[in-house]
Amino acid sequence: MTGGPGTGKTTIVSAVTRLYGQLGLQVLLAAPTGRAAKRLAEVTGHAASTIHRLLEYSWVQGGFARNASTPLAADAVVIDEASMLDVHLAAHLLRAVPDAATFVLVGDVDQLPSVGPGNVLRDVIESGGVPVVRLREVFRQAKESLIVENAHRVNGGEMPREAGEGREGADFFFIEEADPARCADLIVELCRERIPRRFKLDPIQDIQVLSPMQRGVLGVQNLNERLQEALNPPDGGPMLPIGGRAFRRGDKLIQIRNNYEKNVFNGDIGVVERVDPGEGALWAAFDGETVEYTAGSLDEVVHAFAVTVHKSQGSEYPAVVVPLHTQHFPMLQRNLVYTALTRARRLAVFVGTKKALAIAVKNARVRRRWSRLAERIRAGAGLPALARDETIPAETGEDGAI
Repeated sequence: MTGGPGTGKTTIVSAVTRLYGQLGLQVLLAAPTGRAAKRLAEVTGHAASTIHRLLEYSWVQGGFARNASTPLAADAVVIDEASMLDVHLAAHLLRAVPDAATFVLVGDVDQLPSVGPGNVLRDVIESGGVPVVRLREVFRQAKESLIVENAHRVNGGEMPREAGEGREGADFFFIEEADPARCADLIVELCRERIPRRFKLDPIQDIQVLSPMQRGVLGVQNLNERLQEALNPPDGGPMLPIGGRAFRRGDKLIQIRNNYEKNVFNGDIGVVERVDPGEGALWAAFDGETVEYTAGSLDEVVHAFAVTVHKSQGSEYPAVVVPLHTQHFPMLQRNLVYTALTRARRLAVFVGTKKALAIAVKNARVRRRWSRLAERIRAGAGLPALARDETIPAETGEDGAI
């Protein structure tokens, strides 16, 4: 099942889960990341977990306890945010799904593909070997949002529509500025003053900056330094230096890989509660749970005032601020803009140049990933082989986007 924002994917998953429950059948919900799993549980009211936790990953055994010989106890397995699923994890997952169970992939096929190899959701859909439901209708409440409307416009190769003068309740804005340094200044100003004042949002908890790249004036690294100084300036308290950065109380950080012992997962965002330079440790709060990081685990967290669009997959934020400039040229693609825009629930603000936006919207090329999954599904279903264009142009590298 695939569809864009506002088309009812979550509503259908909730309904299917309830129906299975009423029939006395067991349904398991999971998502590739901890943050996506938590959101799935919140919106469905049904327990959900990461795929790794569902498959009972063991650090001691170095693998999954759930497999073909010890399958999951389920009548149906539903995987949300399936665009993030890579071929390796999908293979382990399918081995653990009982042969008699229903297996459902749910996701937005037009978002960025998985960080890992393959493009599972797209290949499954393109194979024609399994039933596919495409949700296209945007429902009335969602139609009132420029975020939703513009997500569909971008996905169709059209430029986003801006709010008219004086329009109340507008949730999408584009601030045009050609100078990268001035763009960075505007982003700091938006996060520190303008958005909190107008929309009554907390600058650290509610606003997330999403950049296409790690490096450069408008990259994640520089923006994190600027935003840390603006939103959480030094107050004379202790600081914990790590490499070229320093953590202090009140800093926003992100977990960059799954840690089952600490119960924090890739993409989880928290706030530093305390640092102890003498012990070389810090304590951070994730959804009310305090997690300790010592010298051996500090490389699992980085500052998160700004993160890459890739790292935001599977997450939603009340407000997003997105720099988009021609200096991001290697990353200017339609699915990147689409993914960034659909991370926002209440407000999306783009800062940069219309030229960069136009380049991205027109660039629908997706790098072909040669996993041969679609061909294998078709062969298994007894269908003829797909015709392939062997001259697909190579995509420019991601410049350390992850």
